[in-house]
Amino acid sequence: MTNDNGSADGHPEQVPESLRTLAEYLERALDSATSIVMMRPADGVCIVYLGDPAGLREDLKQIGTIANSLANDMLESTFSGANQLQISGQIYRFTRSFTQVDNMAAVIFSTE
Repeated sequence: MTNDNGSADGHPEQVPESLRTLAEYLERALDSATSIVMMRPADGVCIVYLGDPAGLREDLKQIGTIANSLANDMLESTFSGANQLQISGQIYRFTRSFTQVDNMAAVIFSTE
């Protein structure tokens, strides 16, 4: 699936904060050759990790927290399965999936 953040006349539209944030995390995942793992253990907050969700939770590296509303916007802007998004002129290809880490639901963005 493809999403393009440009208008029909080729001029870029303003990129939503959720997609700018996702692009930053995808860049970090690419640099680390790993996945982004997002979990919501507390009300109003989503914790973002880098690492292998199939491994131990202790091995995940926390890299940030974002508001649930921002996480929801990321989910609304992407699809379960293969994605291709153009964000600020850069094309990102990744897979979004779901799993459980220590009995907690997790969203995975994998660039592999």
